Amino acid sequence: SQKSNVRVRCSCLRDGSWCCEIQPRFLKAFFENTHCEAGLKGSKGNYGFPGLKGQKGSKGDTCIQGVDGKQGEKGEQGSKGEKGDLGPAGMTGPSGPKGAAGSKGGRGAPGKKGSRGAKGARGDTAKLLRSAFSAGLSKPFPPPNVPIRFDKILYNDQEDYNPSTGKFNCSVPGAYVFAYHLTVRGRPARVSLVARSRKVAKARETLYGQEIDQASFLTVLKLSAGDQVWLEVARDWNGVYVSAEDDSIFTGFLLYPDVFEILL
Repeated sequence: SQKSNVRVRCSCLRDGSWCCEIQPRFLKAFFENTHCEAGLKGSKGNYGFPGLKGQKGSKGDTCIQGVDGKQGEKGEQGSKGEKGDLGPAGMTGPSGPKGAAGSKGGRGAPGKKGSRGAKGARGDTAKLLRSAFSAGLSKPFPPPNVPIRFDKILYNDQEDYNPSTGKFNCSVPGAYVFAYHLTVRGRPARVSLVARSRKVAKARETLYGQEIDQASFLTVLKLSAGDQVWLEVARDWNGVYVSAEDDSIFTGFLLYPDVFEILL
């Protein structure tokens, strides 16, 4: 080393480089007075330890607001959000067209018993259908093959029996009872019950001389309105008798009406 005021100790290494120890204050004077050839590049040294954290810098100046950027591209559809709260009810819309009739539903449960209604007005009294007669003979031995005229009226309020013809005229359709009780004397009697111009029942009583007997008969007939019923005797068999002590009576009455025929 050259002799100078710089305090330095140097050693020349084998690769031609120098290794020097010098105090920092004498470093400039050393380099000004010392010349060394550049050595070869040394190998990479090891990483040093991290330095200490620096102090916080001062707040920078406020920058001017920039221009709005262009609209970005449409992003991907996000996941479905949670159900929101129910909004307020909207205004009632117009009525839609009438729909098709649905199928018949099942029978509903019986409803509760209603309160008792007000008393109704008095109705018309039901008309009681009646028809009856009873008549006696006033003269003995009536003429044959014609209706016997029982002209002694015992009961005929409805006037369905005509004493001038000896015929009963049906005014109420239904079932009727017909009966006779006849006194027979001096000659035989053959009596026929005629209905609708047809002999429906026949009976006879055989007597001769001054003998007296009684003949009775009863039957039920179904009649329609307008039908006629009467009694008649046969020729030479007309021994039907009547006197102050003996009677011959023809009777008939409605047993029950035929409601269905009445309604029709």
